[in-house]
Amino acid sequence: MSDQKKDKEPKADSAPVGFARGLTNYGDREFSVYLRRTFASSMGYSREMLDRPIVGIAHSASGFNNCHRHFPEMIDAVKRGVLAAGGLPIEFPTISLGETFLAPTSLKFRNLMSMDVEEMTRAQPMDSVVLLGGCDKTVPAQLMGAASANIPAIQLVAGPMSTSRHRGERLGACTDCRRFWAKFRATEIDAQEIDVVERRLASTAGTCAVMGTASTMAIIAETLGMMPANSAACPAVDADRLRIAEETGRAAFGLIGHPIRPSEVITANSVENALRVLLAIGGSTNAVIHLTAIAGRLGLKVDLQRLNELSDTTPVLVNLKPTGEHYMEDLYAAGGVPAILREIKHLLHLDCRMVTGETLGDRLHDVSWVDHAVVREFADPVRETGGLVALFGNLAPRGAIMKRSAADPKLFEKEGRAVVFDSLEDLANRIDSDALDVTAEDFLVLRNAGPTSDSAMPEAGYLPIPGKLARAGVKDMVRMSDARMSGTAYGTIVLHITPDSASGGPLALVRNGDRIRLSVAQRKLELLVSDDELERRRAEQPPRAASKATRGYAKLYEREILQADDGCDFEFLR
Repeated sequence: MSDQKKDKEPKADSAPVGFARGLTNYGDREFSVYLRRTFASSMGYSREMLDRPIVGIAHSASGFNNCHRHFPEMIDAVKRGVLAAGGLPIEFPTISLGETFLAPTSLKFRNLMSMDVEEMTRAQPMDSVVLLGGCDKTVPAQLMGAASANIPAIQLVAGPMSTSRHRGERLGACTDCRRFWAKFRATEIDAQEIDVVERRLASTAGTCAVMGTASTMAIIAETLGMMPANSAACPAVDADRLRIAEETGRAAFGLIGHPIRPSEVITANSVENALRVLLAIGGSTNAVIHLTAIAGRLGLKVDLQRLNELSDTTPVLVNLKPTGEHYMEDLYAAGGVPAILREIKHLLHLDCRMVTGETLGDRLHDVSWVDHAVVREFADPVRETGGLVALFGNLAPRGAIMKRSAADPKLFEKEGRAVVFDSLEDLANRIDSDALDVTAEDFLVLRNAGPTSDSAMPEAGYLPIPGKLARAGVKDMVRMSDARMSGTAYGTIVLHITPDSASGGPLALVRNGDRIRLSVAQRKLELLVSDDELERRRAEQPPRAASKATRGYAKLYEREILQADDGCDFEFLR
């Protein structure tokens, strides 16, 4: 055996790497290595490649996921970085969650994808892994799976779409989707124009162009330290996105010799940093559920009372839709996430460790220019307080979430009459009826849309303005439910009411005509019905219908799903 060949083999006292890692057990280790290399050779690898450490590339490309259609090019760029650094890149698919292509909702399958990521990164022979995702639930699922597997991992995101144009107006999915649909429902535009708009709203690869859930989770992943600096906001179609992918491949190889595990990056302090940034960007309400689930995989708790404390001292600084006027491509041009972090660095734990080896504070040393039209100075915010607030009261004993930065402040302190919809079907059947007894001063209430319901907590919390009110010019009114809302949506909407109604929470007891009081200032959501009356109603509640789930993932979901304040994770995965 030549000296050169000996140098390539792992030393006897070193941990196995690459194809020698995590061997199938046949009772003979050397045979296991021999057999694996035999079959790996059938893929055309040279002997040199077979000896290299392996960087896995877990990706969620799918024909049912428009956000990820550029992944083949990104995967090639990651491979370049790994090869240049001296590793062997091997890609593998996992479950993909295309937000608008899944029924009843993508959230139902987030935990399943996290299990896929966890088990495949643990079971297959890789020394580190690049997590390539983007669409709303894919990044949370990947981070949850990586946290549970706890092997060296680094996140790479799809990047946002670029904007389009319609009659001289700039468009980007999906805040503008909702704005134009509201115009169509109010008969301000006709069917021909909405058809044209439909083809212009999402015209490139990538995730939604506004501060929706995908953009929010990308920013959170960067803030947590699970991505390279300034990699969240770069547009999907920009050449910089491919350079970021190549850099990510190099960084993933660097984790092999100097492992930094998710549990060393995702800590109590980095989670608090992520909450601060979530508030400063006016980010998606969904991020509260996802960050809670990610943290929960490492035994960390996201406290909604603490969220309120942070919200009182964290202004909204990012002027992006749906809170402001700009788009994600503008945020990248304005300095990206480092620009946001620099403005609030006095509020952050700067000693948090990044997956790339430096601290959060180190990342901010090179921030030299910020476009303050997009990322406002701390002293000149878009909103003086954080974008989200948690509400509590007899209607939401374990909390509810409201995105106040996308709501009408005139509705923040209000009492109204409940107009109740028992299900999504009931909502669809009655919301546009001229016979619906509703005024703009009422509160629309949707129930049986939470995590334990048959609909599995869809993004249905953005209840439409009733047709006759929309035609009369009403743009906003108080709406509340145990459902979620897209991060691209806007309005005075209370979400994630916990416990949910299907599990017997107080929302199940609300009746038409009840009075409800909302107070953002006092963080209150109160059903103005006596305790005795609520107990009487509770006693009259019919027993829950027998389960429709008889087997498979639906049965597992039903048995293990937790409430929103626990991140809608599965009990046995925490």
